[in-house]
This record gives sequence, C-alpha cells and structure tokens, in this order.
Amino acid sequence: MVYTGRFAPSPTGPLHFGSLLAALASYLDARSHQGYWLVRIEDLDPPREIKGATDSILRTLEQLGLHWDHKIVRQSHRLSLYNDILIDLTNNGLTYPCTCSRQQIQLRIGNALYDGFCRDHRPEADQLCAIRSRYDTNYSFDDRILGHQDFAYQKEDFVIFRRDGFFAYQLAVTIDDAEQQITHVVRGSDLLDSTPKQIHLQRQLGYHQPVYAHIPVATNALGQKLSKQTFAPALNQNERVQLVIKALNFLGQQPIAELADSTIEECLSWAVEHWNLTAIPACLSMPLEKS
Repeated sequence: MVYTGRFAPSPTGPLHFGSLLAALASYLDARSHQGYWLVRIEDLDPPREIKGATDSILRTLEQLGLHWDHKIVRQSHRLSLYNDILIDLTNNGLTYPCTCSRQQIQLRIGNALYDGFCRDHRPEADQLCAIRSRYDTNYSFDDRILGHQDFAYQKEDFVIFRRDGFFAYQLAVTIDDAEQQITHVVRGSDLLDSTPKQIHLQRQLGYHQPVYAHIPVATNALGQKLSKQTFAPALNQNERVQLVIKALNFLGQQPIAELADSTIEECLSWAVEHWNLTAIPACLSMPLEKS
C-alpha cells in the first residue's frame, strides 16, 4: 500500500504550537516516504466548535507550507456512514446501551474506568442512552517511537455513541482511517490510550490496522498540555520559519543554523530530506521551554 498519513484537527479554535507539532511530524513522515498527506476536519462536537475555526486552521496550514493531498474530509458530512456501521455493530451483538454518567461511575467504583454495569442491568427502553462497544480482549501494538505498548490494565467497554446524540471520536476516527486508506498515523501521545480502542474496532470491522507513532506532547510552565483549554496562543504567522525550526528542535531533528534565513519552502525541504523519526524523544510529554 502507498504510504498515506493524515492530520485531523478539531475546529475548536486556531492552531497552536501543540497542533503544529502533530501537523509537522505527520507531514514530514509522509513526505519523507514519498507518500500522501491528508487533512481531515473532526467536527463531531458542535457545542465545542468555534465559528470560522476550520477556515482558520486550513489557512494556517497553507501559510506554513503544509499542503495536503486530495479532498478535505469533514466528519460532519459522514454521519450516515457512521450510523450504518453502528447499526451493523449493534445487530452483531457487539454493543449495548448505557445510562451511566461519569459521576455515577466515579461514585460506584471510585475511578473513571467503566465497570460494565449496564451489560447486566439493561436500561429501560425509553431512557436516554449512550452506546458502548463490548471490549473483552487485551490489545498491544508496537509504536514506532515509544516501542511495545500493552494496555491490559485499561480494559473497559467504551462509548461509541454519546447520550447527547453525537457519534464518539473512537468510532468516527476508526471508520475514517479505514475509508481514507490511512497506513500510518503520527499524532500526539495524548491519544495513545485511544489506540487499543481503535484497534479493537478495526478488528471487529475487518479493517486494516495502521502503523502508529506517538510524539511527545508539549507542556507549559505548569506541566499542562498545550491546548485550547490551557489557553495556548494561536500561531503567529509572521514567524513561520521560526515556528517550524522550534518544532523541529522539539522533535529532536537538530535543524541547521542556516534555516533561520531560509524561506518556509526551503525550511520544509530540508526537514523532509533530513527527517529522522528515531530522533524524536521516546516520552509522553516534554516542557516547551526545552525546545
């Protein structure tokens, strides 16, 4: 199969440095393999979306020289596909309805891992329910950066359709990666725990399993992941080359001093030619100040 990677932002605000790390790493890995790099907008959560964020994200990627292949895919345009596959999973006995809230789970068992309560206590037909995937197998995989990953400690039935009527991330991303023929996923380690759930759905649905690589997430002075929730600032488009050089340093790529005076195209060309995934620190997070 032809190498096909992707960057899949949610339109909850403008791109920040943490987003740039994921975009750049996935782009460089794809281009260094002479592969395709796709962009997918994961707009499944309307209450959290910011008006104009999608256009802002795409415009920023273009200004940074991160040009994608093929047509942009928007998850909000694929709801009928998700629904058809959800029905198939349910008809095959691989799901069940659940009324448990996070607070109820915490009060009942003292932690956030779901205990399967609704497997044996079926909700009434008129109750508002989420739909959970039955997760009965331990999954492991070999990460290209972090090495062998085993998730036997985190086995729980997980939500694939939410009580508020929206499809959950795990189902949509699994379907989309298969439909877009994604062969390699390069993303932040904050999504590492999602990988065994996606592998679980891939096997249930007969999908090909991509190869995974999880980069460290950047943290602020308080040790918090850079995100919209922790008020990470938007990227300054007047510092495009400097931003890419800073991201390359964070990713362990050791950019040469001459890049500071280069164009964004020259900077990216150097980065593709010298891309070395094995140089990326094999850790879950790093403070941004060290880059």
